[in-house]
Amino acid sequence: MAFEEVCPDRIDLIHKNYRKLCNLLVDVEEWGQVVIIHMLTRYARTQFVSPWKEDECLDENSAKAFYESDEENENDNDDKQKRPYTMDPDHRLLLRNTKPLLQSRNAAVVMAVAQLYWHLAPKTETSLIAKSLVRLLRSHREVQYIVLQNIATMSIQRKGLFDPFLKSFYIRSTDPTMIKTLKLEIMTNLANEDNVSTLLREFQTYVKSQDKQFAAATIQAIGRCATNIPAVTDTCLNGLVYLLSKRDDVVVAESVVVIKNLLQTQTAHHSEIIKHMAKLLGKITVPVARASILWLIGEYCERVPKIAPDVLRKMAKTFTNEDDLVKLQILNLAAKLYLTNSKQTKLLTQYIINLGKYDQNYDIRDRTRFVKQLIVPNEKSGALSKYAKRIFLAQKPAPVLESPFKDRDHFQLGTLSHTLNAKASGYLELSDWPEEAPDPSVRNVEVIEPAKTWGLLETKMKKEKPSSDKFYSESEEEEEASAASSENESDSEEESEDEEGSSSSEEEDESEDEKSKQEDKSDSESESEENVDTVESEDSSSSSSSESSNSDSESGSEEDSDSKPQAPKTITSNKKTESKPIKPKEPPKKNISLLDLNDFNDVSTPVAAPKPAVLSASLIADLQGLSLSASSPIINVCTPSFVPSKTHELLHRMSGKGLSANYQFPRQPCIFGAQMVSVQVTFNNTSEKKIEDIHIEGRKTDLKMHTFNPIDSLEPEGSITVSMGIDFCDSTQTASFQLCTKEDQFTVGIQPPAGELLLPVTMSETDFKKEQAKLTGMNETSAAITVSPQNSTPQTLAQMFLAAANLGVVPSGQNNVHRFAAKTVHSGSLMLVTVELKEGSTAQLIINTEKTVIGSILLRELKPVLSQG
Repeated sequence: MAFEEVCPDRIDLIHKNYRKLCNLLVDVEEWGQVVIIHMLTRYARTQFVSPWKEDECLDENSAKAFYESDEENENDNDDKQKRPYTMDPDHRLLLRNTKPLLQSRNAAVVMAVAQLYWHLAPKTETSLIAKSLVRLLRSHREVQYIVLQNIATMSIQRKGLFDPFLKSFYIRSTDPTMIKTLKLEIMTNLANEDNVSTLLREFQTYVKSQDKQFAAATIQAIGRCATNIPAVTDTCLNGLVYLLSKRDDVVVAESVVVIKNLLQTQTAHHSEIIKHMAKLLGKITVPVARASILWLIGEYCERVPKIAPDVLRKMAKTFTNEDDLVKLQILNLAAKLYLTNSKQTKLLTQYIINLGKYDQNYDIRDRTRFVKQLIVPNEKSGALSKYAKRIFLAQKPAPVLESPFKDRDHFQLGTLSHTLNAKASGYLELSDWPEEAPDPSVRNVEVIEPAKTWGLLETKMKKEKPSSDKFYSESEEEEEASAASSENESDSEEESEDEEGSSSSEEEDESEDEKSKQEDKSDSESESEENVDTVESEDSSSSSSSESSNSDSESGSEEDSDSKPQAPKTITSNKKTESKPIKPKEPPKKNISLLDLNDFNDVSTPVAAPKPAVLSASLIADLQGLSLSASSPIINVCTPSFVPSKTHELLHRMSGKGLSANYQFPRQPCIFGAQMVSVQVTFNNTSEKKIEDIHIEGRKTDLKMHTFNPIDSLEPEGSITVSMGIDFCDSTQTASFQLCTKEDQFTVGIQPPAGELLLPVTMSETDFKKEQAKLTGMNETSAAITVSPQNSTPQTLAQMFLAAANLGVVPSGQNNVHRFAAKTVHSGSLMLVTVELKEGSTAQLIINTEKTVIGSILLRELKPVLSQG
């Protein structure tokens, strides 16, 4: 902190301490971590080459490659081969050592690491910070405000970074207005053709909010979506016109302003909207809205030649009582109508000019005199009156609806200047990347070794050589290891030659002592490994040991600068066998560790299995006895007890131009894959002509789908049902795709209820309780519900639960406790549902499962089942 205050520009003072600071980051207290990370961020921007240069070069080369000659392409390729981008090891050291801090419980530390990755890491690695920042949205509102401001800036620069977490920005009723506005900003930045329909449905709910400022901001967000995505412009316009019929003045006024901006971009086919707004002019009282309507009528008066003069007549009656902003627009409208339709509006214009000439506001008086001299030519008007039409009727540029966070990217994220959007005192700007990296040898530190007194101490010091001499180069480590081993061998040969005169009995005693020490050490290691194996279960032991071995190998290979060479481990079966060193294998190219921070997605990379330890015969017998004595629960998938007939709309007949589609979940095992949910889609032709070539293409989701075969034709009033298979990955996300015919294509989506992502299972009450005991704590969600009297009978309760979710009934020995069980289709995780009826028409609904997200969604779906009458 003293360095930051006294001499923040003395980068040369950091050189010798850079690697030490990087390696000690994890051990420093939290506020020290924040200061060091910010200091190292500025240091890295001056010492390393931009990691984004490679992507820019590739883009430029691909753009130029088509038109350039072969010789120029060869020269470019030669230059590129001469100077390929390779990340400096010190640059990688900083990124690797700050990555674990994304899991810090301190929000300031997480924010500091996020800004470091944003400003220093390659673009392909910045996806790591998205999940950590979204996690901070569960903190206090002050933390949320700062994090959301930074996310808003990031979402403009790289739109795909936060797309998977769109639902995390949905607005809650308890959020303060400042948080609501920022979340709206982020959702608008993330809007695209795939998710805009979902966002517009959310915005429809937000417009009804009692918070008027938030409702007005929502209408502005709808306008930005309509501007950025032309496919929904008409839909947004129609929705905004519908809002004009509301009684809320703030909502109506904001809708008028947004409609005015949208009509400036598309005026060809919207004369009806202008007529509708002119009719509402008498009901709207907000000055800004009235002024916007008058401006629209004046700007496009030629499109509504019959309505514009009548609007001017009504405004002339109320001119003296209008707001100053409205008076200026009345003058503007009178001038434009005088120039385009002087026969009908000449007298009205003169009347309004006379009223404005004696108005109390001097701005209106000045504007009136200016307009009169410009549109009514006389001897004193001058040459400007010739250009009156070109001045008043010039085509105005359409307003650009941009995010207020667009220009904040020049401030460093997480700083006070970025929050205020103004340079604060003491702010240090990030320097640009250097064209060529400075000399990296300035960060090397010379190690002063103590004097060696005798040969044995010399060999020990060579083995325990400080790790700072070598730095992340595997070739250097191998050379040093081979050199050390050769020196040890030569020393041992010299010692053996010098000690040939000693007695053989002393050599045997020494060798036996060394053997006994090694055997004792190996026995203790094998016993500890055996104890760990016996404690862990068979399934978890294999996965956890493989992950730990991989993470150990990864940390060992990447953090050799911190650790000293270790002696090879030995595994022995009994005391008589000699210990042999095991050669360390090269680490795999991609390992899975706790620092990968990617638990939002399923990990599909295979993990290398650990080497089996050699166990004694007695221990193997004990383990076999344990495995035989342990009773495994009997859980079998059964047929569904109830198949609902409820259908969901996939495509409305109006939107589908006569083609309608509905889908339902038949609760049958999917024939296309064991991890897929079976879906039946029914198509109906409500038009009077035949619809041909119904098929699916252009999937807009990463979910695996097995589509139906194309339907050649569907006759009028015809109907056909087809089957599909979709792997929802145990989530309720929508599977979006393009439903196409020979002439049209429609964007549709299938969203499953949580209860349809399950397979019913049968199990005993004892097994149910055992499995439930394993799934407690974080894996348990519950809620207290008021039960309707007619739903308290066992048969009715079971029937309603089975209709709402694909569950299996578990027998219960208690009349007031009902149990249901199922497995998720994708991962096979158990889903245990318990309903405990209590006195006073209340019940406790408990769900135990490893899939906590789908469990909480299922809880919300089952709660209304008990309470509905």
